[in-house]
Amino acid sequence: MRNPTVAQQLIDVLRQAGVERIYGVVGDSLNPVVDAIRRTDGIEWIHVRNEEAAALAAAAEAQLTGRLAVCAGSCGPGNTHLIQGLYDANRTGAPVLAIASHIPSKQIGTGFFQETHPERLFTECSQYCEMVSQPSQMPRMARIAVQRALSDNGVSVLVVPGDLSHAPATHPTGSSNFVTARGRVVPPAEQVRDLAAKLNAAEKVMVFCGAGVRDAHAEVMELAGRVHAPVGHTLRGKEWIQHDNPYDVGMSGLLGYGACYDAMHEADLVVLLGTDFPYDDFLPQARTVQIDHDAGRIGRRTALELGVHGDVGETLRAVLPLVEAKRDRSYLDRTLRHHARSLENVVSAYTRNVEHRMPIHPEYPASILDELADDDAVFTVDTGMCNVWAARYITPNGRRRVIGSFLHGTMANALPHAIGAQFAYPDRQVISMSGDGGLGMLMGELLTVKLHNLPVKTIVFNNASLGMVKLEMMVDGLPDYQTDHEPVDYAAIAAGAGIHSIRIEKPGQIREGLREALSYDGPCLVDLVTDPNALSIPPHISGGQVKGFAFSAGRTVLNGGVGKMLDLARANLRNVPRP
Repeated sequence: MRNPTVAQQLIDVLRQAGVERIYGVVGDSLNPVVDAIRRTDGIEWIHVRNEEAAALAAAAEAQLTGRLAVCAGSCGPGNTHLIQGLYDANRTGAPVLAIASHIPSKQIGTGFFQETHPERLFTECSQYCEMVSQPSQMPRMARIAVQRALSDNGVSVLVVPGDLSHAPATHPTGSSNFVTARGRVVPPAEQVRDLAAKLNAAEKVMVFCGAGVRDAHAEVMELAGRVHAPVGHTLRGKEWIQHDNPYDVGMSGLLGYGACYDAMHEADLVVLLGTDFPYDDFLPQARTVQIDHDAGRIGRRTALELGVHGDVGETLRAVLPLVEAKRDRSYLDRTLRHHARSLENVVSAYTRNVEHRMPIHPEYPASILDELADDDAVFTVDTGMCNVWAARYITPNGRRRVIGSFLHGTMANALPHAIGAQFAYPDRQVISMSGDGGLGMLMGELLTVKLHNLPVKTIVFNNASLGMVKLEMMVDGLPDYQTDHEPVDYAAIAAGAGIHSIRIEKPGQIREGLREALSYDGPCLVDLVTDPNALSIPPHISGGQVKGFAFSAGRTVLNGGVGKMLDLARANLRNVPRP
C-alpha cells in the first residue's frame, strides 16, 4: 500500500487530537490538505469568505471549549489574512493551530509569485511557529505544534510548502496521546503566609478579579465575606464573578461603571486576582498584591507589595485558614451604597419614556436582549460601543458566555466569533452583537452563516457611525471627523443573501422583533437603527478629558445606562445592616 502524503499525516494527527473541523478558504498550495480532509472521516472543511474570519472562528471555538481549534490559509495572501484572528487567539489564551501553506519549497527565497515568509510573519502572534522543510519531519512536528498550542494556551503555526504537503510520508503516523488537562500551580508556603499577613493587617481590603477567577467563585466569595471586601472586576472577569455576588461594585477600565474605581483607590490593600488588567492608569499603583498562575504577568501593570505565584483557587484555599475575620464592615457597606447611588444617577436617562424615544437609544434594546436571551446563550461582541452595551446590560449567571476581542481589540470580530461558537455548540443560542462598522468590515461572513445554515442571531446596532472612535476624538477635545457614514439597510443585504431579516426603527418594535429573531429556526439578522449620539465614557477620566468632551459633546449623553446592574446593586444593599 502506498504511503500516505504529508498532508494526510497532518490531518490524521489532528483527528487524534480531537479536531473536527478546519476553517479557511481553499486554494492552490493548500489543496493537498483540503483533499486529505475530504478523504478523512470525522473532520470537515468549513468554508469562510475571508481567512481572518477563519482564525477568529477558531479562536472562539477554542476559547469556549478549551479544545484545539484549527484554521488554514494558502500561500501568500491566503495565510497573511489569518494574522488578525491569530493575534486575537494568542492574546486571549485560546489553543489554536494555524496551517500556513507556503510556495513550492524550491522557490523559497527567489521572489516567487505570492512569496512571503510566514515562519517570520507569525512569530509575534504565536507560541510556536516553524516550517516543515522535509517529509521526514512529520508527523513529529505536527504533534509538537498541537501540544504547544494546548500546553501554552496559545497559537501554534505550522508552515508547510504545497509540494511538501503532496509528497509521500517517510515515517508511519502512529498514534498520539496529547496532554489536555493542565496542572494547577500551588503557591509557595512563604508567599501564602505573607499574603495572609497583608490581608490581616489591612483595615480596608478590595478585591479586583479577572478571568483567572473562572473556577474560584466560591473561594473569592468566602474571602470577600471574611474581610468585608468590595469585589470589582474586569470585562473578562465579569462572566465568572459578578453572578451570585453580594459584594459586587462593578467594573473598572475604559468601559467601567459603578464604584469599582473609587473602592480600589480608597482601599488599604487591593488584591488582584487572576487579572493582567492592562489599563495601569486605573490602578492605584500602590498598596497592591497580585495572584496569578503566570509568574511573568506579576508586577508588570502596577507596583506591588507582594506577588504570589499560584492558581487563584489553590492560593485562596491555602490562605483562607490563615485569614482573620474582620468585624468592621463600614468600608464595604459605604462602597455598596456608593455603587447603587452611582448607578441610580445615570440609569434614569435610559428608562424614562425610553419606549417612545427616537432615534432608538441602544441601551434599551440591549436590556431587552438580555431579558429575552437564553440562560446559557453565547454572546459574541464587536469591539467598540457594543462592548459597552454588553458590559453594562448582559447579565452573567455562570452559564452564559460573552466572547469578544477584549485583549486585541480588532474590529469585525463578533460575527466570525459567532460562527466558531455555533459550530462548537450547534444546539446553543449564539447571538452576535455586531456594530455596523464591524459588520461592514467582514460582511461576507453573512454568506458563511447562510452557506452552513448556522442559526446565528446577528443583532446589528446600526448607528451609521464609528461610535467608539467618535468618543475617542471627543475626549481629546477634537471634532469628530470621518466617523459618520451614509445609512445602510443591513436587513435588506441579509435578505438578499437569503437570511431572514428584521429592520427595527421604532422603540415599540424592539421587543417583538427580538423575540421573533431569537425564536426563528435558522439564521436571522436584526437591523436596529440606533442613535449615533448615544455614547458612554468611563467612570473616571482626567480633568483634561472632561474639558475636551465638554467642548465636543453637544447632545451626547454621558456615562450610559447600566440596566440590570442597577437591579443587582439594589439587591446587594439588602446585605447592608441598617443602623
